[in-house]
Amino acid sequence: MPKRILVPATIAVLATCIGPLRATRVTAAPAGSPPNIVMMLADDMGFGELQCLNPARGKIKTPQLDAIAASGMTFTDAHSGSSVCTPTRYGLMTGRYAWRTRLQSGVLTGGSSLIAQDRLTLAKMLRRQGYHTAMIGKWHLGMLFNGEHIAGQVAVGSKVTHGPLDRGGFDTFHGFHHARQIRTWIDNDTVTEDLEPVQMLPKLTETAVKFIHGRKDLAQPFFLYVPWSAPHSPVVPSPEWAGRSDLNAHADFVMQTDDSFGQVVRALRENGLLENTLIICSSDNGTSAPTSQMAELKAKGHYSSGDLRGSKADIWDGGHRVPFLVSWPGVVLPGSRCDRLVCLTDVIRTVAAILSVELADDEAEDSFSFLPALRGQAAHDRRDVIHHSASGYFAFRRDQWKLSLCPGSGGWTAPKPTAAAWKKVSDAGLPHWQLCDMTADLGEQQNLAGQQPAQVQLLRSLLDQQIAAGRSTPGKPQSNDAKIVVDKRPGAKKEKKKRKKNASARLE
Repeated sequence: MPKRILVPATIAVLATCIGPLRATRVTAAPAGSPPNIVMMLADDMGFGELQCLNPARGKIKTPQLDAIAASGMTFTDAHSGSSVCTPTRYGLMTGRYAWRTRLQSGVLTGGSSLIAQDRLTLAKMLRRQGYHTAMIGKWHLGMLFNGEHIAGQVAVGSKVTHGPLDRGGFDTFHGFHHARQIRTWIDNDTVTEDLEPVQMLPKLTETAVKFIHGRKDLAQPFFLYVPWSAPHSPVVPSPEWAGRSDLNAHADFVMQTDDSFGQVVRALRENGLLENTLIICSSDNGTSAPTSQMAELKAKGHYSSGDLRGSKADIWDGGHRVPFLVSWPGVVLPGSRCDRLVCLTDVIRTVAAILSVELADDEAEDSFSFLPALRGQAAHDRRDVIHHSASGYFAFRRDQWKLSLCPGSGGWTAPKPTAAAWKKVSDAGLPHWQLCDMTADLGEQQNLAGQQPAQVQLLRSLLDQQIAAGRSTPGKPQSNDAKIVVDKRPGAKKEKKKRKKNASARLE
């Protein structure tokens, strides 16, 4: 069985949010001065990549993110909305699980945006509150070029729709769509130049820093969303970073990404903006095992998922438990920690709570405010979370219990959710699903489904209820955009039809 993650008191998953004993609690920002908000999102940076989260088995130096953690609150049980890219970004922007849309598995490669024209986003909400909204980085939520879906390289001069401006609610955008179009640089709604992949992260960093310098003497608050291109493939650390980790190219790229986080914070400090800025740092999912050469890293003593099982794409926690750091001078205690559940979908309702914005029933349906945690209070409202894998498998987590509705990883790690895998557990008389106590078994090694049938039934029932309601938060029931298949066991559809037929026959 894997060792435990060596973040202090991580075993106390249900613990309250605490800070250093010597610190003095402060719970409110200066009256009449809404905070600037900077949201930075790494791409494929697992929980164990950060030294502050994985000191025993993390060999990559991440001084900038460690400093951000020391300046504020570290969430040890935070999750992305999915274990892959597009759905997580949708959830972050809208506060809604992406599996409620047409995207039931995988990611988008282009086409119309996953965000509906009338859907509230974080940027739209902030723009209505008087913020200037800017995005610098990777969109990956659908995009059309001159009205067409183009999967590869795009010609300079092409016009962009279904992007950050017309669907996201941003005033300005600089960046690219997704990794397969990493050479295509876009300014607002126009493709302006071609880049080499190695140029992308430095250009994003330079652009973000320049934006902050430009806000120095402006009274208008701003929201800056920076979804980095790294350390996602192509793994292309700049020459000055190549070889710096003494591990491999992925580790070098993680170090360079860490430095990019630090450059943004430094720019805020240099321009006198840091004291009234809420900074949130996270990742869209776990580390990619193939592109990081994870086996090589483990052989050298570095574990990108820490002591969690799995990696990017998986339903196991290594696929979606992510770094989540929040710094907000004057509100969040330096060096504090929260061990309660949080999801990236929660950002929009937290920001709404900070600004006293009332959200409608059809907005941010899967978002809970973690503002009480930031203020050092004992609890916030999220008690459970729905996980989703690259292959479309579900898991439901409530308190310490986690039910995964597949017999293996649900993603890329062996055993994969193949027909043979389903047959193997059936032939052996083993449970099809996995039930784990995340307090006692953080590495998800012991399946308790056969021993705890009542707990399995309860979690499955709660999952079905939240799917059917179109929301996981209190409020009026909403509609999902597509039919959602939860039970993906071979033959499950036939069994369901048979049960319905038998039930109808009994009624007759």
